[in-house]
Amino acid sequence: MSATEGTSTLVLGGVRSGKSGHGESLLQAHREVRYLATGPTTSSDAEWVARVAAHRQRRDERYTTVETTDIAGALRSDPHTPTLLDDLGTWLAAKLDELGGWDQEPVDLSKLRTELCAAISSFAGDLVIISPEAGLSLVPPTPAGRRFQDELGTLNEAVAAACERVVLVVAGRVVELPAAAPTVTTSGVPVVVTPPVQPATVDADPESARPDPDTAPHAGGPVDPTDAEVFPTVDTPDLGVARAARDRHLTLTKPAGSLGRMEDIGVWLASCQGVCPPRPVSAPTVAVFAGDHGVARSGVSAFPPEVTAQMVANIAAGGAAVNVLARRSGATVHVFDMSVDAETAPEVSRFKVRRSSGDLTSTDALTLAEARMALAAGRAIADELVDSGADLLIGGEMGIGNTTPASVLIGTLCRREPVEIVGRGTGIDDAGWIRKTAAIRDGMRRARPHVHDPLSLLASVAGADLTALAGFLAQAAVRRTPVIIDGMVVTAAAMVAAELAPGASRWWLAGHRSVEPAHAIALHHLDLEPVLDLSMRLGEGSGALAALPLVLSAADILSTMATFDEAGVSDRDGDPSAAPAGEPSPTAVAVAP
Repeated sequence: MSATEGTSTLVLGGVRSGKSGHGESLLQAHREVRYLATGPTTSSDAEWVARVAAHRQRRDERYTTVETTDIAGALRSDPHTPTLLDDLGTWLAAKLDELGGWDQEPVDLSKLRTELCAAISSFAGDLVIISPEAGLSLVPPTPAGRRFQDELGTLNEAVAAACERVVLVVAGRVVELPAAAPTVTTSGVPVVVTPPVQPATVDADPESARPDPDTAPHAGGPVDPTDAEVFPTVDTPDLGVARAARDRHLTLTKPAGSLGRMEDIGVWLASCQGVCPPRPVSAPTVAVFAGDHGVARSGVSAFPPEVTAQMVANIAAGGAAVNVLARRSGATVHVFDMSVDAETAPEVSRFKVRRSSGDLTSTDALTLAEARMALAAGRAIADELVDSGADLLIGGEMGIGNTTPASVLIGTLCRREPVEIVGRGTGIDDAGWIRKTAAIRDGMRRARPHVHDPLSLLASVAGADLTALAGFLAQAAVRRTPVIIDGMVVTAAAMVAAELAPGASRWWLAGHRSVEPAHAIALHHLDLEPVLDLSMRLGEGSGALAALPLVLSAADILSTMATFDEAGVSDRDGDPSAAPAGEPSPTAVAVAP
């Protein structure tokens, strides 16, 4: 498949599974989307009308709706415009109505199926097709119901063969079909082994940066590092939606501004989604980037380097703090070995760049080629997760000694002295603190000549894990996906990501402020105000996950809290839109009014 060809995706799911919402998310990067509606938009069925209205509310001005049951003809008439077809079940019922297919004598639908599959196969743009999974659809156990299920199963099988990608949505969670490797559940938390991606075209438009489902499963998942440091323009979150969200807060049954930062967070999330009120976050996803660092051999950590590989295995097994916190919020955890100095499981090492990194005090951590490879891997991982349905991302890290390169990056970009930024990391003693300070001093001396060249800066001192994190965070913003930033190491990578992709920080929310002194400096540099301050310093994504329930609640406040009119409650002045004197209006996080 060439880089200019689109991808056809069949999205299966049961009633209220979230399949339509996921289908819409796959086309969210396109400026224009054609919506082929196969069901009636007017009906005497109030529930059906309400469902149509809810679907319309999710779709913005990018969508052009075409109501038709001649979907093969519609696909042939315009084979280039990105198209969402919703759904095959309604279309099938309409065709059975039209052909008298509910009678005892069966009708032959093979010609219709063949015509539809031919139109799908020849479609040149991105195409998303929604269909009920036959075993999950709500069908009465009658002869007509059994006929519908039989025909739907046959139709889905034929369409799946014509599509390049098939996914199943269950309770808002997305599973690739067929899976390249199984999803392993340990201790109740899913650790997803995701399929390899095709070589990423990193300088292409964001909608073309998606995995190729035809790529055969294999360990390694190579990516194309060409121009990996070149990012397209990062769009700003929707300022009009931010204003609408602030206005909506003034109509809710509470004093204006009384929920403080909770209101700001809801405004930020709505602006990132481009819709007010915001949709519930259904698939928060954590990507933990793991790597060893040559400088760790100098005694800058309280733990030996061997612990990195042991903790990667622990995360994959569901036993780490990141897994515990993810379970509580319904997030999925992925761990990626970028440069662990050991052999790790194939499913976590398929993007691996090298074993460990060079000692930043005396040599480059990576070559420029390796830095590009790590950046491309981080971008590919972001694309892969977003294309699989993730609607909020969290970057985590695991690597003994990684606070040292992170401190070097922060000190260099913020022009601070080593003693201002050095922290205790994993809990080093005074002698370890002195060794770490010296290592940061030597690393900053080597990093300063590269301060205006993000790629060279990453290669000189960062390591593959931090470099991949930078690519991941920047690409998430390119893909218009909100991110909760974790602690000091992730924030250091975010600083470089902001240099690579100016404007990316508008898509980020700082989850917490750690006790590492460099973290507060880095947050100030990015103009990010943390949600929590709990004296945490673990990493892994734990601080961001601690903030995730507040983000979920902020969305719920905007979307489900009653307004003054709905509740029949009078506001202070009898005007729900009037804020009480002396109380400031809420300001959206990272989105200027």
